[in-house]
Amino acid sequence: METSPILSNVKHVILVLSGKGGVGKSTVATQLALTLVQAGNKVGVLDIDLCGPSVPHMLNVEGHDVHQSSEGWVPVYTDASQRLGVMSIGFLLQNKDDAVVWRGPKKNAMIKQFLTDVLWGDLDYLVVDTPPGTSDEHISVVENLSDLRPDGAVVVTTPQGVALADVRRELSFCVKLKLPILGVVENMSGYICPHCKECSNVFSMGGGESLAEEFKVPFLGRLPLDARLTQCLEEGQSFVDLYPGSPVQQEMVKIVAKLAGQNKPSSTDVH
Repeated sequence: METSPILSNVKHVILVLSGKGGVGKSTVATQLALTLVQAGNKVGVLDIDLCGPSVPHMLNVEGHDVHQSSEGWVPVYTDASQRLGVMSIGFLLQNKDDAVVWRGPKKNAMIKQFLTDVLWGDLDYLVVDTPPGTSDEHISVVENLSDLRPDGAVVVTTPQGVALADVRRELSFCVKLKLPILGVVENMSGYICPHCKECSNVFSMGGGESLAEEFKVPFLGRLPLDARLTQCLEEGQSFVDLYPGSPVQQEMVKIVAKLAGQNKPSSTDVH
């Protein structure tokens, strides 16, 4: 499949996957994007979770309109600097509470349009927030990005056994599709007390790391629960800017550094 000329100006593509819903995949995707921007990159977030598009709310761009130009769709930018652009099915719904009741072919056509018709411009990173599980949408994304050779997938899990079982299938899915696995992130790994700042293990700990060892892929890090992050996501505020010294953000900076160290060479990189 021929690569869209629009995506030819994108240096690096990272897919964020999870084996099941409710593990904080979209949270990890948005915080990853914001941390990459803070590091000086120009970033796009493509939200293809068609049935649960939460990224516009998390990045405080809900209710914005997507503009159509002669060359394609213009992404919604989070501020005047235009260093973080967003595209989501959420922008195209008349009502944010409308259900997207589409069969597979229509979903796949929408995803293909997102991948070929959005004018991202020059991007250092495109972060793709995918639906949970291993569905047609994932296959459609990987097939449409095949010529672009995406850097790979960041797989998000939580420490519980049931989540790990689902993520094991997600990792197997990546192997079957020959999609590189950049690493595993263990989300909700402990709870940061807002008063004493002590981290308590609400669930368990270490499941994500053992899973990464089993599949011989990098373990990127553990992100604890932080009530301030939840509040920022609900209110559309930037946790990255408000709490740069928090344990969550410090860990996210380390995750970004590990991902940057794995980056595939890009034709637009200067060496």
